Amino acid sequence: MTLLTAETADHVTTLTLNRPDSMNPLGAAGDGDAFAAACDAINGDMDVRCVILTGAGRAFSAGGDIKAMKEKTGNFGGSAPEIADGYRGNIHKILRALYGLRVPLIAAVNGPAIGLGCDLACLADMRIASEKARFGVTFLKLGLIPGDGGTWILPRIIGEARAAELFYTGDVIDAETALDWGLVSRVTGHESLLEEAEALAAKVAAMPPHALRQAKNLMRQGRSTSYDGALEMAANAQALMHATSDHMEGVDALIEKRAARFTGE
Repeated sequence: MTLLTAETADHVTTLTLNRPDSMNPLGAAGDGDAFAAACDAINGDMDVRCVILTGAGRAFSAGGDIKAMKEKTGNFGGSAPEIADGYRGNIHKILRALYGLRVPLIAAVNGPAIGLGCDLACLADMRIASEKARFGVTFLKLGLIPGDGGTWILPRIIGEARAAELFYTGDVIDAETALDWGLVSRVTGHESLLEEAEALAAKVAAMPPHALRQAKNLMRQGRSTSYDGALEMAANAQALMHATSDHMEGVDALIEKRAARFTGE
């Protein structure tokens, strides 16, 4: 079954992990290519201003395929160097594709997000959880470590101490705990999750597309640059935005007390 489905409407693309019968596991051959193709298409389409990532069925993603681990097939078979190359060429390609999205990404976590699935959600700019969502990075329970860069991702979201607690215990937390820890920004009723995500995406998509992409880039670069470096990047990006028609539309709309209509020009 195809891993991803993609639907675009009103400047928003919804990507759905589509292996519901097995809780949307990741890492089958071609998964990295599927994500790379989807994200490349989004980055190349200035009509897309926001992305929602969610899961079909009862889970967001249960992470790596346990059956494949047991049988030592696919990404989990072969010698140690072959397994490492499998991570680099497939699983890491999934993560790099999401991390490289130039538009804001909302994870609508509809159920369990475990292991690689949790780290996938953590690559989103915003996370909304259904009341049925669960989060865990349970690699150590399988005698593994986060092979997807999770030890880099999770501490940036919830801090070193809480990330360490989850990594070292393998505990799974519920949606309300995730909200308290700052892992998600809101918890919704299960049936209203996508409606909430779409409403948030609509607010994001109402923004001018060039400025939106620049803002995401500046936030991303701000994680590793100095304040002086951030100011220099901001000055250059701001100069470009002053030259856009969308900037003048925003100014005129504010003066005229009306909603702005941004066109990407």
